[in-house]
Amino acid sequence: MNEPFTHAIPILHTLHEHGHQAYFVGGAVRDVLLGREIGDIDIATDATPDKVESLFEKTVDVGKAHGTVIVLHDDGVSYEVTTFRTESEYEDFRRPKEVAFITSLKEDLLRRDLTINAMAMDINGEIIDHVGGKQDIKRKRIQTVGDPACRFQEDALRMMRAVRFLSQLGFELADETAEAMKKDKHLLANISVERKKIEMEKLLKGRHCEKAIQVSTHFNQII
Repeated sequence: MNEPFTHAIPILHTLHEHGHQAYFVGGAVRDVLLGREIGDIDIATDATPDKVESLFEKTVDVGKAHGTVIVLHDDGVSYEVTTFRTESEYEDFRRPKEVAFITSLKEDLLRRDLTINAMAMDINGEIIDHVGGKQDIKRKRIQTVGDPACRFQEDALRMMRAVRFLSQLGFELADETAEAMKKDKHLLANISVERKKIEMEKLLKGRHCEKAIQVSTHFNQII
């Protein structure tokens, strides 16, 4: 297991010792499979935010209502620990009206944006993939989890995220994802300039940014 993960294993151990599930999730798991440098490491668990706070000496509340607590580890590194959850309808093209904490890792992964970002890894380094993320990495394909129209209507910024990952990884958009982006690009008008600016800055730093810009132009300026 890569070194950044081994540093975070004590967090998982603590959660396991108190009877909870805990997994590495998101971009770090994707980057392991891609052989890329590991950035921030996120952890998902069935422990509630209050329980997480009670188990660790140093924590920061960065969104307990949505399940997220930062745990400050002894090595000076911080880790986002988020409770498994499901989400209700989105009311502002950004956040759900309500979240419900659950005990199912699979249900938690199914709410995420792109298949390549919706995998988990256990404490032994085993990959858990309920959405075909490994296959999409092998095929170099950017695809949403489930219905792309639903994912983009929940949070329109996901369209820019898809193009940003195209820029960073050089992948192709899945046909159904591309079609939904063409239909729903107008929803980006509901997204703040600040959020779009952050995605654009990341996109322009990608090794394949020229390709991403060409794709965006084809879709009538998604970015």
